[in-house]
Amino acid sequence: MKVALINENSQASKNALIFATLKEVCDQKGLQAFNYGMYGKDGESQLTYVQNGLLASILLNSKAADFVISGCGTGQGAMTALNSFPGVVCGLAVDPTDAYLFSQINGGNALSIPLAKGFGWGAELNLKLIFERLFAEPAGGGYPKERAVPERRNAGILRDVKNQVYRPLPEVLERIDQGFLKETISGEHFAEYFMANAEDGKIKEMIAARL
Repeated sequence: MKVALINENSQASKNALIFATLKEVCDQKGLQAFNYGMYGKDGESQLTYVQNGLLASILLNSKAADFVISGCGTGQGAMTALNSFPGVVCGLAVDPTDAYLFSQINGGNALSIPLAKGFGWGAELNLKLIFERLFAEPAGGGYPKERAVPERRNAGILRDVKNQVYRPLPEVLERIDQGFLKETISGEHFAEYFMANAEDGKIKEMIAARL
């Protein structure tokens, strides 16, 4: 399982801490972690929380990533933006219980975390516990367990509805502002990670043509 971290500009200075914590948990659980930035470096390509949504959609739909960790000051903007793009089901986790219940009940493929609000003493411990509970069990196991069948059915209905009401990502990539798209995929390591991990197909071809 490939897990991607995406930071937007307002919280980029915390990227190293977040990724180190995520990678520690992923290493323990046999998952691969990829850091798509922002990295908090001077002069780097910028990502807003809206661009986080587009980038998450590109990674998930191309299978360059199986799960995306994102966030912003409150986590609300990133969650809203990620859910605005096709193929993304993003939850919000303030604490480890949020992360566990989202994984087990909703079985989504992205999580947004508040990285300024409430991010004080013990923040790195809360992050570690969130990641541990998020990946504690296979997604969609249900909570409580006797509710697993209807919860999986409802999660499937949501995915089917999103497939009907959202434009396919290749169409989005054609229609969206191309400057916005180019800036979104201009991160320091994007081309390296994406081209190595995305499955062959239309999305990979379209992104490669724009790199």
